Amino acid sequence: MTAFIALLRAVNVGGRGKLAATDLKAACEAAGFSGVRTYIQSGNAVFATQLQEDAARSRLKQALRAMTGQDFELFLRAHAELRQMLAAAPPGGDPARSIIYVFQAPPDHAMLETMVAPDGETVSITGRAIHVYYPTGTGRSRLKLKGLNEGTGRNLNTLRKLSVMAAECEGDET
Repeated sequence: MTAFIALLRAVNVGGRGKLAATDLKAACEAAGFSGVRTYIQSGNAVFATQLQEDAARSRLKQALRAMTGQDFELFLRAHAELRQMLAAAPPGGDPARSIIYVFQAPPDHAMLETMVAPDGETVSITGRAIHVYYPTGTGRSRLKLKGLNEGTGRNLNTLRKLSVMAAECEGDET
């Protein structure tokens, strides 16, 4: 069994993509996953399955569509990959201002060539993720990075909590 972290894009943000955490949990369970837990109302779940990533994503998308009638953009990360993303995050700084954006495929490093970071934001690409540190916070940032909106982002505090939950989920499966 592999523990996966599910990150849904644009859930309960600005009145769009409404999905209660209880409904997300129910969809994960309907998809046949075990050890399902959710974290805060922004489309985060942890579960275990024997399926590979693509099959698990497809099954969860189908369960969500059957339950809600909506198509949610869904990103999955195996716990091992999430641990690698967290380890690659630059040390220091406020973890609430450190956002990791995940993508379906590795982002093109060429996107950094056109980046505008007037507030001192730092950006790095690792695997299928982009790490951005916002020294002034995300709400004040004037960062321009083409393609960033194709992924979904979570701050380090949230991702660390999801990693702990995934470790517990893996422990439940042994």
